Amino acid sequence: MSYKIIYHGSDQVIEKPVFHYEGSNQHNDYGLGFYCTQNLDMAKEWANRNTRSGFANKYQINERGLKILDLTDKNKYSVLNWIAILLHNRELSDIDRIEYKDVLDYIEQYYIDTSLYDVVIGYRADDAYFRFPLMFIRNVLTFEKLEQIYLLGNLGKQYVLISQKAFDHLRFVDTISVEPIYYERYRRRKDAADNSYRELELFERSSLGKRARDLMREKK
Repeated sequence: MSYKIIYHGSDQVIEKPVFHYEGSNQHNDYGLGFYCTQNLDMAKEWANRNTRSGFANKYQINERGLKILDLTDKNKYSVLNWIAILLHNRELSDIDRIEYKDVLDYIEQYYIDTSLYDVVIGYRADDAYFRFPLMFIRNVLTFEKLEQIYLLGNLGKQYVLISQKAFDHLRFVDTISVEPIYYERYRRRKDAADNSYRELELFERSSLGKRARDLMREKK
């Protein structure tokens, strides 16, 4: 089936998304794009992350003829591919870029140029969870734990339109008003991330597993 239903959570109804609209954030996970999900509950959470009312905009996309990069395909890609794209798009502090330059250079080899695609499917790394890749490049978090957090976690997948062609294949279907309870669900997810981060800071330094610089040594 070449047609899929996707949702975009927002505080407003968006019947006609605009490619690279003014005010777009180029430092999102996969750069400039229209961020959606196939999971209605996830879209509702994102609609209500800053307010107790919002909308899950429903669309149909015709994937026929689109070039799609599915980073969640474990047979083709690893967490390192995904992290490399995140680090390419997200803003890092000057301290991290200088102190961990060797690690960042190592991860760069796994980077995939998403501009060559129309759609990217990948895991989410909102601000609460982006701290975990940072722990990895700082050699605190093990690769195994990072995989567990993202591949086996409940962050959900993003479906991101990144080309004009993809936007042309999109059709607005409906909008769904979001119940206030989803504001609390988003808060609980963020709180869970905060708690996990604090626990890992305390215990992960002494845990077994491979850290970034261990992977670098194996590569040589």
